[in-house]
Amino acid sequence: MKIKQIILCLEKLAPLSLQESYDNAGFMIGDSDNELTKTLVSVDITGEVIDEAIKLGCNLIISHHPLIFGNLSKITSDDATGQCILKAIKNDIAIYAAHTNLDGVIGGVNTILCKKLGITNCRILKSRKNILRKLVTFCPADKAEIVRKALFDAGAGHIGNYDSCSFNSIGSGTFRALGGANPYVGKLNELHFENEIKIETIYPLYIEKTILKALFAAHPYEEVAYDIFPLSNEFNLAGEGMIGELVEPIETKLFFEKIKTILGLGGIRHSKIIKRKIKKVAVCGGAGGFLLKDALASGADIMLTADLKYHQFFETNEKIILADIGHYESEQFSKEILVDFLFKNFPTFAFLVSKIKSNPVNYF
Repeated sequence: MKIKQIILCLEKLAPLSLQESYDNAGFMIGDSDNELTKTLVSVDITGEVIDEAIKLGCNLIISHHPLIFGNLSKITSDDATGQCILKAIKNDIAIYAAHTNLDGVIGGVNTILCKKLGITNCRILKSRKNILRKLVTFCPADKAEIVRKALFDAGAGHIGNYDSCSFNSIGSGTFRALGGANPYVGKLNELHFENEIKIETIYPLYIEKTILKALFAAHPYEEVAYDIFPLSNEFNLAGEGMIGELVEPIETKLFFEKIKTILGLGGIRHSKIIKRKIKKVAVCGGAGGFLLKDALASGADIMLTADLKYHQFFETNEKIILADIGHYESEQFSKEILVDFLFKNFPTFAFLVSKIKSNPVNYF
């Protein structure tokens, strides 16, 4: 199996088009045409992690945090990033990262964090906009079912908890096949009228190539007529953070103890405890202070995230508890997501979980 097969699979879970503008997720070091031996999955890329990959015979490391983040003007052994890049290249180890694109999907970092903490009925806290497209196509009435199924199988037609969503209307299409054409129906140089079905459905932009490939493969016409329209509707299957509820309300301090135990925290920085019990919980793995207004609007009792700044604790308006649960700690289960997903898709291949605790933050 080649490395690129793993990459293509991972980008079905966490499409690169969903990463934030500042991010650098994706394939960053190596030759994707190389044959894969073993894969090591980690939260970060450090010298220790690369040494671990070498020892285990892995030629691909998949991490949550990118090794190369921001602009690089040079690659030398003078800094930790350069040392890691050089060591990876010298040992023919490829490197891939699934970062904010893994944060922002159902089934990603925030989903598993909610699961670990017993948070149920989860949904995206801040849904993405301008990511949906509407496809309109026209086909002979007797082929409409085949075309619709192909589009649905490719991922079109999802709205909330519903799939196979489309609108269909009957009409009459016209065309004239000119010289060189090979028409499915009608004759050369004659105006033809055909009873057609107009099929309308939606899809997220990041699967557009897959949708169009399915359309062209299933549609009988030599020249497929279709339109694509951008939509401003929210896409509730991708976005930042997550909101959900505990099965039963829990005393705030008991909830803090539970969080510390599950995440292995040495402590929790938090705002004033203004709620005696917690029921509704907002979460955002990594740095999520920018979602505080959304958490407030959602009516959450508490927001769990990381990398909070001093002034952000003032912005709760004493309506929500704001808690910093650590960056590494809130994203540590990214390894589990990636390994589980890869094993499901490649059950006979070796995917190893890094045993290196790469958290640079320590507690006294």
